[in-house]
Amino acid sequence: MDNLDYGIIGNCRSAALVSKTGSIDWCCLPEFDSSSVFAKLLDDEIGGCFGIRVAPSYAIKQRYKKNTAVLITEFREGDDVFEIHDFMPRYLTSQSQYYAPPEVVRYIKHISGKPKFSVHYEPKLAYAQGETKSYIKKNFIASLTKGKNFETVFLYTSFNKNAMMEGRELEVTENGYFLIAYNEKIFLPSTRKIYLELERTKVYWLNWSNKTPNYKKYNAQITRSAITLKLLTYNKSGAVLAAATTSLPETIGEVRNWDYRFCWIRDASMVIKVMVDLGHVNVARRYLQFIVDLIPEKGEKLQIMYGINKEKKLTEKTLDHLKGYKNSKPVRIGNAAYKQRQNDIYGILMDAIHAQLNIFSTNIENAEELWGITKGIAWIVSEHWQEPDKGIWEFREEDRHFTFSKVLCWVAIDRAIKVARIFRKWQKIEKWSMLEQEIKQDIMDKAWNDDVKAFTQSYGSKNLDASVLLMESYGFIPARDPKYISTVKAIEKHLSNDGLLYRYKNKDDFGLPSSSFTICTFWFINSLFKIGEEEKAQKLFDRVLSYGNHLGLFSEDIDFKTKRLLGNFPQAYSHLALIECAINFSQKATEQRILESMS
Repeated sequence: MDNLDYGIIGNCRSAALVSKTGSIDWCCLPEFDSSSVFAKLLDDEIGGCFGIRVAPSYAIKQRYKKNTAVLITEFREGDDVFEIHDFMPRYLTSQSQYYAPPEVVRYIKHISGKPKFSVHYEPKLAYAQGETKSYIKKNFIASLTKGKNFETVFLYTSFNKNAMMEGRELEVTENGYFLIAYNEKIFLPSTRKIYLELERTKVYWLNWSNKTPNYKKYNAQITRSAITLKLLTYNKSGAVLAAATTSLPETIGEVRNWDYRFCWIRDASMVIKVMVDLGHVNVARRYLQFIVDLIPEKGEKLQIMYGINKEKKLTEKTLDHLKGYKNSKPVRIGNAAYKQRQNDIYGILMDAIHAQLNIFSTNIENAEELWGITKGIAWIVSEHWQEPDKGIWEFREEDRHFTFSKVLCWVAIDRAIKVARIFRKWQKIEKWSMLEQEIKQDIMDKAWNDDVKAFTQSYGSKNLDASVLLMESYGFIPARDPKYISTVKAIEKHLSNDGLLYRYKNKDDFGLPSSSFTICTFWFINSLFKIGEEEKAQKLFDRVLSYGNHLGLFSEDIDFKTKRLLGNFPQAYSHLALIECAINFSQKATEQRILESMS
């Protein structure tokens, strides 16, 4: 089955996707949201790639070096074996700074025999909008385009450059390398230096992964998902990306194609909360500073999303010269959703701030700024919680009173009260407590539908929505409350399709949804677990894990029929929810072991 069979490599500055046969089909340099160097993913004719070609008799296997972001592709024909270790350098220097250049390294490791391969090196700079020409120089191959924007990349290699560019067969008798650099190197690379970069990068990831706790169950999946989330963080600003790609469709041939190389406050805050639970507090510190920097004026409204360098204007354009993934047009860069109002982001952000203050206490450097943000958010929510918005799913039609948005307005005030307790601001607690009760009562009165026996998508609606499953996770309602159990059951009946969930089934701006939203399936599994249906939840979780690609990575969506991955990839949302589910099951196993030892 055709699938998103890619591995992600990166260095918290940019990322690249490597196919299971060793072809780099997506890479943007120098940063995540820069224009593409390789975009075969979005146009298999003109997009450009860095392919490795071997005879059909070769067996190809791919794996990650355990607990790292180094991707290993093995090529084997009898005794003739070699590996490609793909990575983007990232490690600490002696100055306690991270070395993370805009470079992709392909270390060729000779294992045995005399294996052969050829190279298809075809960079297509600036989203392949103009002609890219490559020139063989003494020390490198320079590729450049002179369209609207002048762009260059440089390829350094230990192999014969002429033979490589002509597609001639190359024999592997010793270790070698390819290095794609956005900038011309001052000091020429060598195989020895490249090997040192590989080892340093490996050590960086091993040290980073070592901070993640060991879990009795699903430890490998939790660690791989945590590394994937780390790969989607932008070290320079603290931003967290929703995904590494743009315009991978939610359904093949349709127009639900968006650019996800931005920082959604909602997605990022959820990721940060999970990362804090896993012990990765530095990611949280940087993200908090990212938020502090975005709110220079008291009471300023937050946008739902920003550029990774804190850009506020994310104008959406289409690249009509690219045919799109599997001919799914349009290919978009930028995202018009930045103009939307979504009231839930305040609750999600306050939840993340509270979680981190619980860990850092009042020793945190920006405590005063965070208290200022807390007061600002509480004021904004008090002024606007009764207004309709676009909701978590970013409907582009008229605003509605979405249940999830209202619940998260309640969360904003609930967490603001908890933060006030930490800072001992007693006078605020009394005022905010009245508002908290008012919002809660409003939701209980208007979001529950007696006919459906569930909390519905919006006030006065009969439509169900997977996002209301999070009412329990955020502490709005207990898991064993009859109304919550009834809601879980109603959602299972109406939104579950062979264990995979629709976000909702009602018509939106682009028609009826036709694929499963992966995070919703994990939310549902979590809900089943919480209401006591643990065995059923476990079976569903194991089944959904089997739908990940060959490396255990997930995109945004899953096709109901074929179970193929769809949507932008890899998706932070999907991996953070996977971690939450896996930790629940693992903690259950721990509790059982304690009880057994006591009996």
